[in-house]
Amino acid sequence: MSPGRATALLVVAALAATLLLPRRHAPAPAVVGANARVRVGLVFDVGGRGDKSFNDAAYAGILRAEKELGVTVELLEPASSEDREAAMRLFAARGFDLVVGVGFIFSSDVDRVAHDFPRVRFACVDYAPPPGGAPPNVAGLAFREEEGSYLVGGVAGLMTKTRQVGFVGGMRGPLIRKFEVGYEAGVKAVCPDCVLHSAYIGTSPDAFKDPAKGKALAIAQIGSGADVLYHASGARGHGVFEAAHDAGRFAIGVDADQYAEMPDTVVTSMVKRADVSVFDTVRAVIEGHFESGMHVFGVKDGAIDYVHEGPHGALLPRDVVARVEGLREDIASGRVQVPSE
Repeated sequence: MSPGRATALLVVAALAATLLLPRRHAPAPAVVGANARVRVGLVFDVGGRGDKSFNDAAYAGILRAEKELGVTVELLEPASSEDREAAMRLFAARGFDLVVGVGFIFSSDVDRVAHDFPRVRFACVDYAPPPGGAPPNVAGLAFREEEGSYLVGGVAGLMTKTRQVGFVGGMRGPLIRKFEVGYEAGVKAVCPDCVLHSAYIGTSPDAFKDPAKGKALAIAQIGSGADVLYHASGARGHGVFEAAHDAGRFAIGVDADQYAEMPDTVVTSMVKRADVSVFDTVRAVIEGHFESGMHVFGVKDGAIDYVHEGPHGALLPRDVVARVEGLREDIASGRVQVPSE
């Protein structure tokens, strides 16, 4: 089934079917090789396909794998966060070669399903391993988001006129905290006396589904003087973009190039190449090189970047780009270790 057709899968029926499936070990998957068609199941996170953020990035990696590697792909988008485990269990019970969960809130769900289906391989984007490490059939795909946030923090610190910048996070927790800490470090690297206004939408996954509160927080930060705002709230960052646009301020996107969301407002975006990590994992399954455990990607690997070239980087002055490129080289060379907490 192609991704185009798979997107239309009726999630309610699929999840209902999973409730009837016993918790049992899946049969060993078919031998991967030239004559085997590998099956990959992708379960989207809250926000789903079309978030113009990391869900779409993971989807792009799956599309590329289908086109270039000839894998069979099926997709599921849970109706609510409570359906994540059931969606993955459906793919696992059918003996898929690889099941991918998108988002750190999948982590404990992945662990439970992987334990019940030890012969199925799993991967989780933004995976947070449990104490003692990941199960032996789980590949955790993680990123040094603090490094990309450091780069866009440099942009903000160089472009602010008020010497005040803002950060709006989605769900409060260690992952999104990395964005905030890296961003602040980047701002301070180029503007030591700049002030950071920071706020979070909430403390549960529902925070990623509340653009109205994101907009309200952004309006408050703008009212306090912030003129460049960075968000780490997935698709719900559009509320931040709206607030910045209405006030004539700049905003910074996250995870993917979000320029198209508000072209006259989004000055750059921190780019996290979830597509590359997902594609590489699928290829590893095909080639028999799948490795469990944590796989961490950063600036040095080319998996973390910021938008600064082409039409989508046109709002960035060239002297700003030159300075931030120096920050990038500092990270890549190891001269700078960006804090994450």
